[in-house]
Amino acid sequence: MTSGPPVKFDRLTAFLKSFELRTTVLPASETRPANLYIEMDEDADTARRVVFHPRETLRQSRYDTIAALVDFGGAANPLISSLPEELVFELENDPALSGIASLFLAEARERRCGGNTVMDRLCEVIVVMAMRRAIDAGAVGRGLLAGLAHPSLHRAMSALHAEPAKPWRIEELASVAGMSRSHFMAQFSAIVGATPSNYLNAWRLTLGHRQMALGRSVKQTAQCVGFGSASAFSRAFSRAYGYSPVEVSAKTG
Repeated sequence: MTSGPPVKFDRLTAFLKSFELRTTVLPASETRPANLYIEMDEDADTARRVVFHPRETLRQSRYDTIAALVDFGGAANPLISSLPEELVFELENDPALSGIASLFLAEARERRCGGNTVMDRLCEVIVVMAMRRAIDAGAVGRGLLAGLAHPSLHRAMSALHAEPAKPWRIEELASVAGMSRSHFMAQFSAIVGATPSNYLNAWRLTLGHRQMALGRSVKQTAQCVGFGSASAFSRAFSRAYGYSPVEVSAKTG
């Protein structure tokens, strides 16, 4: 009897569901800073490099560059916080990303009906592909990116991200990762830099902050992210952020 293909764990979708990815391609005459650049070769005929600055915007300094502004939740998104300051992808070594960049350039040149929308969507694809490659590359130090790149731990982390309200037990997470309980605990703490319980609690609070900013009630948010009661959520939230969840609603309401 042969076993089926291994179950694949999606390491990005939970972040894409929780934080809106917005991209805006800037006109050539635009002087606003941007954080995603498609650099072209000397004759401006083909794209040769994609440069992404996840956490900061820079002024365009090259005439042969197409720039875009990317917003993926900023510092509130732990994935963005874990990425390197600069991601650079040489397109001659990346046929898939090069193909998307070529489609993007074709839309920019032809300026057909709906072109701006098409370019914005292609820009989103480029960002997602860039983050895939960053996750695959992993990180030098401990943290979220290192955990997502780990061949076993990423399964447990993806499960936590996808179902934050589930009452996870360490044994379940270890089983998802395909590790013994003791090995899982040791590896998770060493690579991610937190215990599984503390990491899950932080993720729940991150999602809770997002939900409160969107106008949900404390009770609704507590249930949505896995806290037993509104009061338990409020206490944990206040300890983590230094202010109450109600204050988030007041600021954004």
